[in-house]
Amino acid sequence: MASRLDSDLLYSLSHHPRLQPNTLGSPTKKRSNEGQWGKGVILDSVPSSDAPTLATRPHSWLSSWMFVPLLMATYLPCEAWGTTFKVAIVGPWTCDPLFSKALPDTAARLAMSRINKNPYLSKGYWYDYTLVNEDCKTSRALARFAELEGYGSAFLGPANPGYCTSAALLARSWNKGILSWSCLKPNMDNGMYPTFMRPMPLSSRVLFAVLRFFHWAHVAIITSEEDLWEATGQELASSLRALGLPLSTVVTMEMDKEGPRKALEEIRNAHRVRVVIMCMHSVLIGGEPQQKLLTTAMDMRMIDRGYIFIPYDTLLYALPYKDVKYPALANNTKLRKAYDSVLTVTMDSGERDFYEAFKDAQDSYEIRSSSSPEQVSPFFGSIYNMLYFLAMSVEQARLAGGRWVSGDVLAQSKGDFEFDGFNQPLFAGDYGEGMQARYVVLDTDGREPALTVTHVLEAAHTHGKFGGLKYTGRSIHFAGATPNNDPNCWFSPYIACSGGEALRLDIIPGFLYLFRGRMPVGFGLGGLGGGGSSKIILTLDDLVFINTQVSKKKLNEENMAKSSLDVKTPRHSVSGRSYVASSPESSNIAVFEGDWVWLKKCPNGESILEVNRSAQLRDMRQENLNLFLGLFFDSGIFGIVTEHCTRGSLEDLLNNEDMRLDWMFKSSLLTDLIRGMKYLHHHKIIHGRLKSRNCVVDGRFVLKVTDYGFNAIMLSQNISKRKDPPLEKKGTFQADVYSFSIIMQEVISRNAPFCMLDMPAEEIVAKVRSPPPLCRPSVSVDEAPLECIQIMKQCWSEEPERRPTFEEIFKQFKSVNKGKKTNIIDSMLRMLEQYSSNLEDLIRERTEELEVERAKTENLVAQMLPRTVALALKTGKPVKPEHFDEVTLYFSDIVGFTTISALSDPIEVVDLLNDLYTLFDAIIGQHDVYKVETIGDAYMVASGVPNRNGNRHAAEVSNMSLDILHCVGAFKMRHMPDVKVKIRIGLHSGPVVAGVVGLTMPRYCLFGDTVNTASRMESTGLPYRIHLNQRTVDILHSLKLGYKVDLRGKTELKGKGVEDTYWLVGRDGFDKPLPIPPDLTPGNHGISLDEIPADRRQRFLDRQKRMK
Repeated sequence: MASRLDSDLLYSLSHHPRLQPNTLGSPTKKRSNEGQWGKGVILDSVPSSDAPTLATRPHSWLSSWMFVPLLMATYLPCEAWGTTFKVAIVGPWTCDPLFSKALPDTAARLAMSRINKNPYLSKGYWYDYTLVNEDCKTSRALARFAELEGYGSAFLGPANPGYCTSAALLARSWNKGILSWSCLKPNMDNGMYPTFMRPMPLSSRVLFAVLRFFHWAHVAIITSEEDLWEATGQELASSLRALGLPLSTVVTMEMDKEGPRKALEEIRNAHRVRVVIMCMHSVLIGGEPQQKLLTTAMDMRMIDRGYIFIPYDTLLYALPYKDVKYPALANNTKLRKAYDSVLTVTMDSGERDFYEAFKDAQDSYEIRSSSSPEQVSPFFGSIYNMLYFLAMSVEQARLAGGRWVSGDVLAQSKGDFEFDGFNQPLFAGDYGEGMQARYVVLDTDGREPALTVTHVLEAAHTHGKFGGLKYTGRSIHFAGATPNNDPNCWFSPYIACSGGEALRLDIIPGFLYLFRGRMPVGFGLGGLGGGGSSKIILTLDDLVFINTQVSKKKLNEENMAKSSLDVKTPRHSVSGRSYVASSPESSNIAVFEGDWVWLKKCPNGESILEVNRSAQLRDMRQENLNLFLGLFFDSGIFGIVTEHCTRGSLEDLLNNEDMRLDWMFKSSLLTDLIRGMKYLHHHKIIHGRLKSRNCVVDGRFVLKVTDYGFNAIMLSQNISKRKDPPLEKKGTFQADVYSFSIIMQEVISRNAPFCMLDMPAEEIVAKVRSPPPLCRPSVSVDEAPLECIQIMKQCWSEEPERRPTFEEIFKQFKSVNKGKKTNIIDSMLRMLEQYSSNLEDLIRERTEELEVERAKTENLVAQMLPRTVALALKTGKPVKPEHFDEVTLYFSDIVGFTTISALSDPIEVVDLLNDLYTLFDAIIGQHDVYKVETIGDAYMVASGVPNRNGNRHAAEVSNMSLDILHCVGAFKMRHMPDVKVKIRIGLHSGPVVAGVVGLTMPRYCLFGDTVNTASRMESTGLPYRIHLNQRTVDILHSLKLGYKVDLRGKTELKGKGVEDTYWLVGRDGFDKPLPIPPDLTPGNHGISLDEIPADRRQRFLDRQKRMK
């Protein structure tokens, strides 16, 4: 007996946590890592299910009894190291090489050593750890986590957000604390996960604070192909959407040769997106996917065009940046230039960075790893900090209420304490806010491989609710154009912004209680609100509501722009559709798992009686049933989510006069309806609300029955139904048959129910309810086969027992169609054959018209801008200013134009200028010149720009000037034909700079002193004269073409002084007559009143008198 007691006692005491650091039995592939501060266990697989065993050496009775008092002493109520608190650290430490670079075992041993030496923390527990390797496949990782109950008193991890909520539920059932940096759902700290704690700020809120500061609402996410990063991207998108951002583009980048390019193409096609969040390992710590992504973006010119890239993983640690030059940037010029488009958001390092802290620990022999600090991932420091935060929280909870800290007690620790992190001071926020750290925004300049701080986010503002970034005095160096700012309303929870309203995620507890209470046996919580395809309760986390009217218009506009400009116009894209975000209050269409869905809102959705049927309906699959996807409940809105059918309801199709429906088409629709109802009745489901509006048609013209199986919800809306009136409240299979007969009447006659009875709806309902006489629709026998009309009459029989079942109706319809399959595609092919004969001619005709219109448009643009400039603007390329060494400019204006305008009506002035400049335009078309612009009566022409022509520019402008002067001599005004139109012409040659000014109505303008001088030559000239200066005369003489020039003499040019000027009077071979210049009296440099007709002169004088 003594031997039995001795053995039992030794066996029980040998498993005391203080005497058995590994209290878990014998896990397979176990490696012991011992240091000078304690022991840690690395577990590559889960422990066996066998009972724990103790391997001891043989001992005598005496030696055994001698050790009993010593062993029993450990059970005394001692404050120092009474029990071991073991932390299971879960992460992909072996399957992901960059996570293994964080040296999690070394980080944990260092943290436990310092924790156990801390006088404040060593009063209650002895802290130990176990390293658990997480599989890189989500499914296997979850299966492994489900067997980790005995591995620790609390869990740090998992790293994969794909099963974070499931892990939190398991921890709840084990009542063990779980701290995970990867869980991004904002409501994880609610009652569903009572043992969950955040060990650090929610990264999505930190990102939101940054995006809010720069007013960047339209962002996209690109992930690497690993399960962990794919899940991170999806959870991050959901979290940012919950904060109000219209994010829906999440792209996974495959690692084949074309993977980065395909992913970036999808990003580039997303509407208004210029900011990309990269969910993958940072290139600065060795992330190869990010390097390929950024260099590919460089090749695709996305860096130059102003795209901003933000790495996600740097939010999880303190990236060193002070006096640090990263080899990845220093050794790769292309990557360094591409990284200029990256804004790195990371925890601030404090007074010393991670590398310095790691080296100090090595020098003090606390870390015995021989690895260089630069070879270690800074996530090492985060592991250390989270373990220290956990120990502080455990000790705080222990002191507050008891000796053993269970999971729910740990999660309720109030926080609000400070501690020294690995390389920076940290403090804990209040009640579940986790560690609070200062964040910084880092930028590069594209030349140096170093990062500098541009903005700071204080620790108190990391939750994103208020506050924001602070500018440090150094501006961000954008590699390309600065991304456009989005409206403030996207970041305000109180203002709707075309879908940007802050999203609420509060599900009414009573609703969930009712739902759980009526669930079928075996239907777990994961099927309600958890992740995966079995989820039934959907919230704004799952659906992105869209404005379909704006979306279709935007898609058409973008396609037209893409066709005409041959450039890619960005737009939001899900399943190939472009859309604009909306809100559930204003839209019934949403995006769910990449597909469009329809939300049928139920105003009185709180009176649910049959919600427990949801799981059954979700599993129903039939071609002619509209798929039920779940129940939406969020923001005070309850509704049923089903597939969205693009053709609308059967009622819409019948009312569409543009849609031709022959009998084969109608028969196919009715057959689809019969098949769907036959399937429902076979599964003992009564529709109860069958009508043409509850029959929807998809893009392949397949009819589907919808709104089935939720009679209680529909009844709560108090909407009248079209079913058999005597059975309205009850709902039976025969009532569905009656409703089918009314739909048959609608399809056959293609009109509303009872359309042939000219009575109000209320009166029709009263007559149907109270026969005799029997009130039924009437249908012409010419509109459908006689057999179909007979089936319809059988279905609306007044005696329900005489109505056929849908099985019988289906057989009768087969006999009507003589066994042939009624395929709507066959009907459509026949219709297409009727149009195929003239389709090619129609396309050819439309193509020719399009080419003619395109030519007209191009000619019109060419008349407004140089062809080279128009082509550059058309293709979206910038038009850079260009310097021309020498050109010749022409200026002219009408002498006495002010007087002529005063003597003319406005319309007469317009006619004068139009006639005169049309004449000029015809002349310049015969010369190598370019018309720059007309301002009032001034006319400006240039040669040598935009097309260089050597020294011919002076000759071209001179020849044009002689032709214009010749034509003006014979020009007459319509309203004053006796008054001659005299012009002054001035020419000058010299250098200019030409460029396009403005975006709205862009103009090709010339700049430089040559323009001013040419204008002075015109203003100092005389009527019917071509005024030149010495430079232009020298060029004309060098050409030796026989130009005739007379010296005018000394002329004062404003701003130029006095110089010799000349008159161009002709050229050898030019025999056209030129008008004779008038003799000008002193002081009269315009038009004399004696030249004006008497009646107009008198009218002018009278007007001046009245003005005086």
